[in-house]
Amino acid sequence: MMMSQSASAALWLLVLATPVALWVVYSDLRSMRIPNLAVLALLVIFAVVGLLTLPISTWAWAWLHFAVVLLIGFLLSLTGGFGAGDAKFAAAMAPFVALGDLRLFLVLLGAVIVSAFVAHRLARRITPLRRLAPHWESWERKEFPMGLALGPTLIFYLALASIYGS
Repeated sequence: MMMSQSASAALWLLVLATPVALWVVYSDLRSMRIPNLAVLALLVIFAVVGLLTLPISTWAWAWLHFAVVLLIGFLLSLTGGFGAGDAKFAAAMAPFVALGDLRLFLVLLGAVIVSAFVAHRLARRITPLRRLAPHWESWERKEFPMGLALGPTLIFYLALASIYGS
């Protein structure tokens, strides 16, 4: 398997984006919110690291990914199909994904969403697990904390690209 994303760029992005992605997972589980600061942090990471590790044309075109996903996410959030924080974080993730890897990324995203949903729904039924984090809002809400899927998807994609990238 060969991926379009640069392996060296993916590795640098992975190292710096992973703490932000994990913060998003924790925050969404705890409060059903993705902090704007996490979105901004991810954008800054791509702005700086992408500029240093990717060809300038690739880096510049990647910002179009941000705009397109932000527009789609905004429209989905208007219909109630997606939270605004989820939309903003998905848009911030978009520049990290090489256009040539889009199909792989969408398959990965689908698999992680299903896995995260099932794991979350099972975990909230297990009393000892709930006692570890008794005040998490996601235990009580019917909405799914999408950050639980978005963060790991970014991590998995960048990990794969750092191994199989061009």
